[in-house]
Order: sequence, then structure tokens, then C-alpha cells
Amino acid sequence: MQTRGVNTASTDGAERARPGPGHGLSHLPGLSALLAGAATAVAGTGAFLAFTDSDSPLRAPFTLFFLLVAPGAAIAAGLRGLEPFGRVLASLAGAVALDMLVAQGMLAVHRWSVHGGITAVTVISSLLLLLACLRRPGGRGAREQGA
Repeated sequence: MQTRGVNTASTDGAERARPGPGHGLSHLPGLSALLAGAATAVAGTGAFLAFTDSDSPLRAPFTLFFLLVAPGAAIAAGLRGLEPFGRVLASLAGAVALDMLVAQGMLAVHRWSVHGGITAVTVISSLLLLLACLRRPGGRGAREQGA
């Protein structure tokens, strides 16, 4: 079985633009920041509603949004090398897997609770995000190594 290398260098040295409409929201820089802020607000509201045991009809969808977005964003921060669609898909799959592993672990030790599950997902997501920030090229981790 032969393995063939893929030549990723362009022939003329210039980087070619991808076909198709726009490159995400890069043509509207203010809109992407607004959407990120709105997503953070909705996720934070979901965690707050779950912790306070609110009877709001928004509790379930906002908490589910938090449980998908918090680990998904942390995983996506570590996957900067992937293309946008692959990055979204991998981070969403990782978020679902992390949520299920937390639930399975809590059920296995007979310590299941809504508050404990949200706390565990928050702590693990925060640690993943911190790890991704420390491993960023040009970040604190690279400076400590003398790069």
C-alpha cells in the first residue's frame, strides 16, 4: 500500500480565495461580536435559571443551550487548525460526549443532581478553555518555552 503526500502549496505562491458566498461573518465584524455576546448571555441565563430552580418556560432550552455551548466553545478553542464546518461539527460532538460522560459518571457513583451536573460541565469546560489558551502559539505557554 502506497501513501501519497498532498501538496498544499499553491502553484503561483498566492493564496486562493474559496468559492461561495462570503467567509462566515467576516464581512460584518460587528454582527459576529453581537452574536457571540447574545450566545453568552443566553448560556449564562440558562445556567442561572438551572441553579435557581426557576419555573420559567425558558429554563429547559436555555440550560440545554448552555450544556452544548460551554463545552463546545472550549473544545472549538483548541481546534483552531480545522476548517469552520469541521470545527463546529467536532466541537458539537465533543460537547455532547462530555455531557454524556459527566452524566454517566455521576450516575455510576450515585451522585446525580442537576446542580452537580452543571457545575461539573462548567468546571471541565473552563479547564479545557484554559488549556487551549495556554497552548496558543504566541501565548503565555510559547513565551515560557522561549519561542
